[in-house]
Amino acid sequence: QVELVESGGGEVQAGGSLTLSCAASGYTYIMGWFRQAPGKEREGLALIYTATAEDRTVYTDSVKGRFTISQDKAKNTVYLQMNSLKPEDTAMYYCAGAPYALSAATRLSPSKYVYWGQGTQVTVSL
Repeated sequence: QVELVESGGGEVQAGGSLTLSCAASGYTYIMGWFRQAPGKEREGLALIYTATAEDRTVYTDSVKGRFTISQDKAKNTVYLQMNSLKPEDTAMYYCAGAPYALSAATRLSPSKYVYWGQGTQVTVSL
């Protein structure tokens, strides 16, 4: 079992930035960031291939150009840099990991991920 520990959430004004961190205790092949707002389904935002030589990343359309996923392999930590935040970005943010490859069709599907962090709240105010 791999433990994921997130940090970095908080409250920020619209247009501001936050960086989330997720430290993993063991092996993952892919790690992703997800969010869930009250009354809504959990949404996949971005993923990074953690077990490959190159830092391949994938983003959902709603965050392309605003959010950046990255990793520090030496620290086994994945980051989500969030810029130009909007009130609609308010949600609980989760990191998740999978120990295997995922197809292009499902790689941002929450149900495909095995390991989950506890979540960190991000609140964006006007």
